[in-house]
Amino acid sequence: MKKRKKPENLRRNKLKYIVGFSILIMIMIAIFIVSYYPQKETDVISSTLAQQNTVVKEKQSSTIHLVAIGDAMCHRQNFKDAYQASTKTYDFSHIFTNIRDKIASADIAIGNLETTFAGEAKGYSGFPTFNTPDALGYALKDMGVDVLSTANNHSLDKGYNGIVRTLDVLDEIGISHMGTYRSSEEQNKILIKEVNGITFAFLSFTYGTNGIPVPKGREYCINLIDETLMKQQIEQAKEQNVDVICVSMHWGDEYKIKQNKTQERLADFLFENDVDIILGSHPHVLEPMEKRTISLPDGTTKDGFVIYSLGNFISAQKQENTRNTIILDLQITKNPEGKISIDKVEYTPLYVYDKGAGKPQRYKILDIRKTIANYENGTDTTIGANTYKTIKAELAKIESIMGT
Repeated sequence: MKKRKKPENLRRNKLKYIVGFSILIMIMIAIFIVSYYPQKETDVISSTLAQQNTVVKEKQSSTIHLVAIGDAMCHRQNFKDAYQASTKTYDFSHIFTNIRDKIASADIAIGNLETTFAGEAKGYSGFPTFNTPDALGYALKDMGVDVLSTANNHSLDKGYNGIVRTLDVLDEIGISHMGTYRSSEEQNKILIKEVNGITFAFLSFTYGTNGIPVPKGREYCINLIDETLMKQQIEQAKEQNVDVICVSMHWGDEYKIKQNKTQERLADFLFENDVDIILGSHPHVLEPMEKRTISLPDGTTKDGFVIYSLGNFISAQKQENTRNTIILDLQITKNPEGKISIDKVEYTPLYVYDKGAGKPQRYKILDIRKTIANYENGTDTTIGANTYKTIKAELAKIESIMGT
């Protein structure tokens, strides 16, 4: 009997072995399918979604707000007002409290620094050769100024060393700059800033330096208005495939509320060479602005904008129209095809309020419309009837120059 059962046991054992082996193979195949193919499918889906997101991103428009302010000057009265006797330091922040948010909320803010930071050892001074405490730079940075043009007729007030220290201070503060330079290499490097997918090139030029000679062998230290140099730097900017070229021009006639023929000719020259935005300074008063449609060689058109003068931002000047100014706000869009448009041009009228000699926190820049509204509803008692009347008159002047 035992001999007859042995083959059956073998057959059973072989069958168990075959079934077990088959199950093992099936488990391994199942593990392979589960571990490999779903991952592969996930990878395909992820890759497809990434491609779709890239396409969507490429097709989205980008819109930003660029704000611009006028001349940041500092007369003796201004830095005396900022002096803190208890700490023997300077603090300009109170001057900008009323309008700080208008600048801080912008995507990028630009102004003209019409003074130097040559250092205390050189002696702080106002007109005619400016040297200002570094604290002004920190106050400008604190309220949101990102870029300062440094090419103007006061750039060399404290010589080449004054230029160098001014740029060193701005670098330390974290404000970008263009128009004056420490070397020829710096002059040949265009200031590029990317803001929410829109790439800007910033350039700056001045008509002169108040008769102060540009140091021999250091001609690179300042960009003078010279069409050859201007075209060269514009071409350098274009080679970097920027979206917007913004040029600060220090030009025009002081205290004139209308641009002259030279300004108009230079504006035409800049637009013909693909500049998009021109921000003027030097007259110390506001001059008109204009949005243009620029015809390109290929038959297409683009938006161009020029303001011939932004006036003073902060100063102690008292001549007519030197204490009214604006914060300019340009809404700029890059469409999915990469074309730039200037969709909206707005401005906030400002007035440099002077409480009078000997008064604490003597100077303050007022948002005119906001101050008028708050005075009329009784929530602002910091100004009296005379100042209320003055700023209403200044608002009318601003609107007559800039339009409503």
